Amino acid sequence: MSLSITDFEAKKTALMKQHEALLVQKNEAVWPDNGVFTRFRHPVLTAAHAPLTWQYDFDPHTNPFLMQRIGINATFNAGAIKWEGRYLLMVRVEATDRKSFFAIAESPNGIDNFRFWKYPISIPQIEEPDTNVYDVRLTSHQDGWVYGLFCTERRDTTVPESDQSAAIAQCGIMRSRDIVHWERLPDLKTKSPQQRNVVLHPEFVDGKYALYTRPQDGFIETGKGGGIAFALTHSMENAIVDEELLIHAKKYHTVYEAKNGQGPTPLKTAEGWLHLAHGVRHTAAGLRYVLYLFMTDLADVTKITHKPAGYFLAPEGDERIGDVSNVVFCNGWVADDDGKVYIYYASSDTRMHVALSSIAQLLDYVKNTPEDGFYSALSVEKIKKLTEKNERIERQDKAVPAQGRGI
Repeated sequence: MSLSITDFEAKKTALMKQHEALLVQKNEAVWPDNGVFTRFRHPVLTAAHAPLTWQYDFDPHTNPFLMQRIGINATFNAGAIKWEGRYLLMVRVEATDRKSFFAIAESPNGIDNFRFWKYPISIPQIEEPDTNVYDVRLTSHQDGWVYGLFCTERRDTTVPESDQSAAIAQCGIMRSRDIVHWERLPDLKTKSPQQRNVVLHPEFVDGKYALYTRPQDGFIETGKGGGIAFALTHSMENAIVDEELLIHAKKYHTVYEAKNGQGPTPLKTAEGWLHLAHGVRHTAAGLRYVLYLFMTDLADVTKITHKPAGYFLAPEGDERIGDVSNVVFCNGWVADDDGKVYIYYASSDTRMHVALSSIAQLLDYVKNTPEDGFYSALSVEKIKKLTEKNERIERQDKAVPAQGRGI
């Protein structure tokens, strides 16, 4: 027994009303913050934000029960860019069939009111079609193009038919002049068996295109590879890398001991290039992904000048729960002309969030946060040193009358 026309329209109206209420929901800052960035109470995008027209057939004759025909499972790992005054996220949308695709969501303020464009992005296929695509990084390059570098995944045909989980990941490349129409270029060619988390540097280096890569032996395990590498190519239209220089290796008993990779495109500041990366370590509950920050030299982008210890941002509260729990991942951030930085991160491969910081805060953090000494004893010494400093300040404050401090 199907719905009556009246019931069909009533259910459709209720669905649309509920969906619109979610889209216009105001976000609010969570206070107090840690001084480095501010979190917000609500995710900026969830599976529920996906357009209803992607999911439902609204013809009562062909969908008499008003069933959801195409299910959306998650919205995460979004590239980001500010374009013509709007904050755009190129989101990894995963349908219930496990296939991921890219779709643009737009916000007027970068904090809330994100709405997906009418249609997902259609990526032209090359000779060997992509089984799956995900985790795009958007780079507005010095050459005038906006590039999208993403992971293209295909089945590993060298393994037995009984193994349907073995995959080969490589770097797909597309570019656009208007964010709407995308030209597909050949995949990046490197000597590494696997390439994920490849990011394009926004400026030429020695007259060439510069890339941050992550050479890796296996799809999951890094093998003798791993770490953030740097590479040059003469052209993006036929991108070939002959040599990858490892500039930031994984290291035992750190937040990046299992693997690490470049997050979004680095931000240029007066004092250096700010990099946001993800670090992975093994735990009894599985892999744990966190975000960390480092800075490289303006003149030599392969030279790390500052690298604070530990993580910059880790999953908290409900962020820990999802399809792949205890994970945060970022491949998109936006720096505004006023110095504000919008950090778009996904939690547990399920939903998108925003954290708000500034260039001034991030520079302070990377320059003045102690680096990792790689031994517990040295961690204790850092805490003692900071505690002793605060004790001296407290004694000085008690010794000086309030009026002497200008209060």
